[in-house]
Amino acid sequence: MELADSVSFCMPKQSDISWNALLNGYAQVGVGKEALKLFCRMRESEMKFNKFTLSTILKGCAASGNLREGQAVHSVAIKMGYELDEFLGCSLVDMYSKCGLAYDALKAFQQIKDPDVVAWSAMITCMDQQGHSQEAAELFWLMRHAGVPPNQFSFASLVSAATDLEYLEYGESLHACICKYGFETEMSVSKALITMYMKNRCPQSGALVFEAMTDHDLVSWNALLSGCHGYESSDLGQRIFYQMLEEGFMPNIYTYISVLRSCSSLSDIGFGRQVHALIIKASLDGNDFVGITLEDMYAKSKCLEDADVVFNRLINRDLFAWTVSITGNAQNDRAEKAIKCFSLMQQEGVKPNEFTLSGCLGGCSHIAALETGQQLHYMAIKAGQFGDVFVSSALVDMYAKCGCIEDADAVFEVLVFRDVVAWNTMICGYSHHGHGQKALKTFWKMLDKGSMPDAINFLGVLSACSHMGLVEEGKKQFDSLRKVFGLTPTVEHYACMIDILGRAGKFDKVEDFIEEMKLTPNALIWETVLGACKIHGNVEFGEKAAEKLFELKPEIDSNYILLSNIFAAKGRWDDVRRIRMLMFSQGVKKEPGCSWVEIHGQVHIFVSQDASHPKIKDIYLKLEELGQKLTAVGYIPKTEHVLHAVSEREKKEHLNHHSERLAVAFALINSNSLRTIRIFKNPRICKDCHDVMKFISEITNREIVIRDLNRFHHFKDGTCSCQDYW
Repeated sequence: MELADSVSFCMPKQSDISWNALLNGYAQVGVGKEALKLFCRMRESEMKFNKFTLSTILKGCAASGNLREGQAVHSVAIKMGYELDEFLGCSLVDMYSKCGLAYDALKAFQQIKDPDVVAWSAMITCMDQQGHSQEAAELFWLMRHAGVPPNQFSFASLVSAATDLEYLEYGESLHACICKYGFETEMSVSKALITMYMKNRCPQSGALVFEAMTDHDLVSWNALLSGCHGYESSDLGQRIFYQMLEEGFMPNIYTYISVLRSCSSLSDIGFGRQVHALIIKASLDGNDFVGITLEDMYAKSKCLEDADVVFNRLINRDLFAWTVSITGNAQNDRAEKAIKCFSLMQQEGVKPNEFTLSGCLGGCSHIAALETGQQLHYMAIKAGQFGDVFVSSALVDMYAKCGCIEDADAVFEVLVFRDVVAWNTMICGYSHHGHGQKALKTFWKMLDKGSMPDAINFLGVLSACSHMGLVEEGKKQFDSLRKVFGLTPTVEHYACMIDILGRAGKFDKVEDFIEEMKLTPNALIWETVLGACKIHGNVEFGEKAAEKLFELKPEIDSNYILLSNIFAAKGRWDDVRRIRMLMFSQGVKKEPGCSWVEIHGQVHIFVSQDASHPKIKDIYLKLEELGQKLTAVGYIPKTEHVLHAVSEREKKEHLNHHSERLAVAFALINSNSLRTIRIFKNPRICKDCHDVMKFISEITNREIVIRDLNRFHHFKDGTCSCQDYW
């Protein structure tokens, strides 16, 4: 272009033809600024210019995204009376489209008297590319109504619009229209159709279009791969990737991203690692988009160490990368790591979105990190994300699992939109906190609002019936699950029904139910039976349940412990020793029971008979003080719950140093007298500790909330929310 400019400058006389040729050259090579400078020189020389000159300048403005100059040229066109010209009108549509002003492009298009197929196609493409898919479809209808036959470019853009609209029926009608006009073999149209079918989850139709193509390129292979993720039982993505490699195509970034997503859906870590090796071989492991997809694949396959390695190697950690890391850790029992990642993300100046917040809130729920959850709640309100359904549902869940059912209820009540997840969270929350009637009322309210229940709804409802001893209501709800709502009961629903009957001591009906429903091969069923036998001291049925569990799941420590405790409660110490020896011979180790409490943002963990805490002397002194007050109000230790063959004095001392008592003593010493004490423990609370907590709540005038293996207990003014039925 420099030589062409020099030649033009040396010409003795410059004509409009030479000016236009030079202008067109600059526009074609994308040097829009130079074309504008040349146009200014042309105007200064008083050289006359025509619509072709203006069209060329507009092409340069479109190439450089120079909107201001493009609008100036538009003004000149109006002044010269060219605005209604079809040729110039197309250039204006193109300029406004490439500058991101779809509706200005539409106004320019509407000035064209009789637009041809090129103008119509340009306008439809503009609307599609700017995200106005509905308007693109409406333009197509107007185009056909005007009698202008579409071309391959019109159809390619329209199919793309149908993809964005997620309107499969419209896409299929377009496909029929494409066949009618004979464009089904056009490469651009076929690629758009493949993408449309794959993203609408119609892989068979997409594959048929692909097979009908006369020639395949990398873009068409990528289009076919683009919709292969999201299928948990189909290896279609892997098979397409293999075939593509066999035909000699070299994958690019988009290929790898699609096949990795397919691996994520299948949790196929073996194939994912092979793809990772190919990515390294192709030197694409440094690409952030590929890296984030790899991180997501490893996280969803529960290979968190590999996900961490990929994450740490990312050059630019964007919001999505942080969200994948936070959510992956939160969903795989690494809640502390998730919260730490969230803190690091904030330090790097990355602002969370609704998915980041809900993921981190999920981590807070798992470890009952109330203070961190409250900070996230404040952050969501400040960022205007509190109204998001994911964030609000996660907040309800967090407060419920941290023992703050009133706060969960308050968040739930102000929700603008309640989906089935929000209803489930609230119903299950009420159930676990012993508010069975509220759980049932919430369920009925959900039905009144027109929301259809799902399987999880019924788990919450049946659990509520179990905690309240509502046997007949439980049977009614279990029957309605299948007969009224057409849902298929899962093993969890059967286990809930057995729990309802077992807690009520109806073991004959439990046996009948297991036989009738043919549930004998399932471990969860027998775990539920064993738990009920422990509550009621049913040795015979407990032995039967344990024997089944030793066959089905010999590695689970709690099954041996429960049976051992049933024997110990009956004084059958020889059987206790036999079960302990069996446990030892199987190489099974008991997980120590513990309780933990959060004070001033720090979690303190206690085990039974603990002497390792830095403030253990103060804790023991507090327990002695409480012991004297407990005796004064009539507390008598239930030493029969100490399942060890030791003296009565040792039994009393053992009870006094249970982990939850150590935790409550520490909390009484170190927390504000007005604050609720919240303690979490992994085993079930014993009956003696349950009585002690009721007394302590009355003596100290403090509310104490304890979450054990099964539920929450709210101790206040000498009573418990479970009403001594748990």
